[in-house]
Amino acid sequence: MSEYPTMKQEWLLSLQTASRQAVGVIGAGTMGAGIAQVAAAAGHPVRLLDLRPNAARAAHDNIGAALSGLVGKGRMSEQEREAILARIVPVDALANLADAALVVEVIVEKLEAKQSLLRELETHVNRHTILASNTSSISITALANGMQYPDRVVGMHFFNPVPLMKLVEVVSGMETAISVAEAIADLARRWGKEPVHAKSTPGFIVNRIARPFYAEALALLQEQAATPQQLDRAARSAGFRMGPCELMDLIGHDINYSVTVSVFDANYADRRYVPSLVQKALLDGGRLGRKSGKGFYEGVAPVMPELLLASPAVAIEIVGNSAIAVRLADWLAGRQVVFSRCVESNWHGLRIGDTQLHITDGRCAAQVSAERGTRALGVIDLPLVSERSDAIAIAFAPGLVAEERAAISATLAACGLQAIEMRDVPGLLVARTIAMLINEGADAVHQGVCDEPGADLAMKLGTNYPAGPFEWLQQIGVDYTVDLLNNLFSAYRSERYRVSPLLQQRFWNKRMPT
Repeated sequence: MSEYPTMKQEWLLSLQTASRQAVGVIGAGTMGAGIAQVAAAAGHPVRLLDLRPNAARAAHDNIGAALSGLVGKGRMSEQEREAILARIVPVDALANLADAALVVEVIVEKLEAKQSLLRELETHVNRHTILASNTSSISITALANGMQYPDRVVGMHFFNPVPLMKLVEVVSGMETAISVAEAIADLARRWGKEPVHAKSTPGFIVNRIARPFYAEALALLQEQAATPQQLDRAARSAGFRMGPCELMDLIGHDINYSVTVSVFDANYADRRYVPSLVQKALLDGGRLGRKSGKGFYEGVAPVMPELLLASPAVAIEIVGNSAIAVRLADWLAGRQVVFSRCVESNWHGLRIGDTQLHITDGRCAAQVSAERGTRALGVIDLPLVSERSDAIAIAFAPGLVAEERAAISATLAACGLQAIEMRDVPGLLVARTIAMLINEGADAVHQGVCDEPGADLAMKLGTNYPAGPFEWLQQIGVDYTVDLLNNLFSAYRSERYRVSPLLQQRFWNKRMPT
């Protein structure tokens, strides 16, 4: 990043006197209107520009309606509403932004259009004005290319809905001055947001690290391992607010697929980001999700029936003394079940009657059964403790007959856990998804995109995940994560599951002689 010392104080002073400085917003769609509302609520005079006829005026009216809703709920006074609206002035020319200390562009997500706008905008504003892009995926370095002062171009990526979502990714290109990024982060805090610094790489932080949450579910659907309803139930039980399929329906498959393709292309066809044929088929069929009335689901995702609790038919034993086995004990604690412990064992999981249920390590049940010479065997998904822990994915070795499988499911149901029986695939859903989210976060940090706290904060605030990748790594351990990824790599022989060098280093550091 470049730094111009003579400009540092001007930029910082300009934005530190924030409430007296004008902010320009170009683009009066949902995101642009949200940014204008947040800036005006913080006390800024806001110039809202959109080249579409009457678009800025319509956005101003929509902001007023949204604020009226807050007044009706007692969250804002009528005087506050009127003051915010008075600060937002629709304008119709770039020349009206000449006095702005900051201009945020929120136009169409196309490189050429944004470059053209920024170059023209530079001729209307003074040298001290910071130019920010709300792009979710376009390179800030590319946007600044050809500018007279590329050091003042920065990414200011908000999340929808802007007034409610706390995260702002502050994205620095190769020429972005350090003081510009610092000034924007400070401004975001005073707007009530949580800024996270990121380097301008494909997908930045959130859109990059989040790819496995969708990709693993789509891969399992392509293998016909489970239904969308089953995958969503398993994810919600692990603490996610929405499952991957219902979330893609909400986002829109056109948008989700486009981001995946963008990240895939920008990374020179890295197999870790490969788009899904399943999602492409939805697009080809016009099943865009809720916006079109149908996606994976028609309307809202159906709810699986509640379980009827009863006393377990057979004894349950928790096997192993690893951190994962301890988590399993915590996971079962407080349920209407009495279980025993067997800590001296070379495997980890549950024993129900004569059946071993191993916590998945990325091998399928058939492989574990063959290697251990045990017919009565299954694998269960990674147990993540959450208030929603009411289901768990499970797969059985082929040696277990239907009656034995039903008995296992009934015993788990008596514990308040719905057994989501999947096809016998490596890693099931939660384990492979969490491991891949950790792996992607580790690569982002390894490549200098962000730091570990930034990765955790960004994913929790930007996606509402129950934890960040490094918090999950702390919970389940680097040994389990690396073993699982290596077993997935062995099963699929795909570069998709290659282990991040950062995780590899930590894995081997634990084994260094003291």
